Amino acid sequence: MKSILTAAVCAGIFGVMVPLPAQADLIERACRQSDRTAASRSVCGCIQQVANASLTRSERKKVAGWFDDPHQAQVVRQSSRSGDERLWLRYKAFGERAARTCS
Repeated sequence: MKSILTAAVCAGIFGVMVPLPAQADLIERACRQSDRTAASRSVCGCIQQVANASLTRSERKKVAGWFDDPHQAQVVRQSSRSGDERLWLRYKAFGERAARTCS
């Protein structure tokens, strides 16, 4: 019985720690699929790590879409909605951290 409980607890812990593959590296995949010359595996991986520490999962999902449609970033930047303003400020801080960390 004790081993069953231990296995269940371990499965629960690892289930929380292991990200879902479809969402784990949205920024990295968008970065690598972009046509930017500096979009190497190591740079994009670094940017993903900074994004994980700087942005929520929903923010990362939204920002990843900006690689394909940069106009949407401008829509958020120019929006008068308070949520968009908060996202833009967090995105700017993320970009500054990524530039310092990943260059």
